[in-house]
Amino acid sequence: MSGLRNKIGADPQPISAAPGGSAASGQVGSVGHCGALVHCDAVLCGRRIFAERFDEDVLAPWARRTARLDHIVHHLGLALGGRPAACFARRLMLPVSNDTLLRLVRRRGRPRFVPPTVIGIDDWAWRRSQRYGTIICDLERRKTIALLPDREPSTAQAWLSDQPQISIVARDRGGGCNGCSQGAA
Repeated sequence: MSGLRNKIGADPQPISAAPGGSAASGQVGSVGHCGALVHCDAVLCGRRIFAERFDEDVLAPWARRTARLDHIVHHLGLALGGRPAACFARRLMLPVSNDTLLRLVRRRGRPRFVPPTVIGIDDWAWRRSQRYGTIICDLERRKTIALLPDREPSTAQAWLSDQPQISIVARDRGGGCNGCSQGAA
């Protein structure tokens, strides 16, 4: 490879290293090998064109999307779900199917659970005027973390006794859970 001409100066890799075939095959496949093209002037070299790879954090070798676009598509899938996210992505000129969105969300997995330290406790109706329960929310992350079956203080105290990391409990002024936070401390 002594006769390679490269404008950027990086080590080129052959296009045929990608599973999509060679440049002569006419297959477009992935965007992982569309960096700078390098031409070979050596007479005995069977390959005339080589391609330079992108960095892994920008574009994986056989990826169909850049890392930034993949991140955007993942967050669309998390925020809106399958079909609504696909419609919104189409309006943003990011054509992606609902199945691809859901597959990407499943592949990335769930974020790891961080035990709450600041919670809010309130009562809520399973069925209005008939059955009430207690809702416990993580106030730092704005997520519901538990739905207790009733609004008895003993049920909330039992749940709080299993959570020693909780330092602040916010509650409403209704008084239904008056002794909850004192019993947990």
